[in-house]
Amino acid sequence: MGDSRVDENSKQTVEEEVSGTVELAKELQDSAASLISRTTHEEDSLRQRAQSLVSNIHRLRSSIKKADFDSNHAEKLEEELYRARSILSEGEAAAFLPSKSHGRFLRMFLGPINVRANRKDVQLKVKEEYNSFRDRTACLFLFFPSLLLVLRSWIWDGCFPAFPVQLYQVIYVKRLGC
Repeated sequence: MGDSRVDENSKQTVEEEVSGTVELAKELQDSAASLISRTTHEEDSLRQRAQSLVSNIHRLRSSIKKADFDSNHAEKLEEELYRARSILSEGEAAAFLPSKSHGRFLRMFLGPINVRANRKDVQLKVKEEYNSFRDRTACLFLFFPSLLLVLRSWIWDGCFPAFPVQLYQVIYVKRLGC
């Protein structure tokens, strides 16, 4: 009898813990959704401000060309606008500017991707992945031509068949993303 009461108490305790855990998960989900919503609104605001600054720089650049400034003063103003544009395009605000369109050939292989990362840790991770990819492909691009040369001298009697060469070219171009 005492054992069944202990079992019922432990079952009830487990049920309470499960329902408490479910409630905590719901609260966490709500907090995460709220954070994402706030972050999205802030990003939209920053994106609008960045776009406004870019259009303001373009407007000022055309105004300088139309105005009657002496050449030294106009050159100095152009340099200041260039500095402002560099700060925007190379700094943290660059993530909020519209991405530059890639070439047709690159889009054909990669598809419509955005290669900009907003946060520094994401940028570092992308850079690390790229370096790893580059190292792996460098080994591949050294091994495959060597294999072709060995096969050419031993098996193909000095004749270079077109298929392996074209295969190598396709792999090389696809890996580079050109």
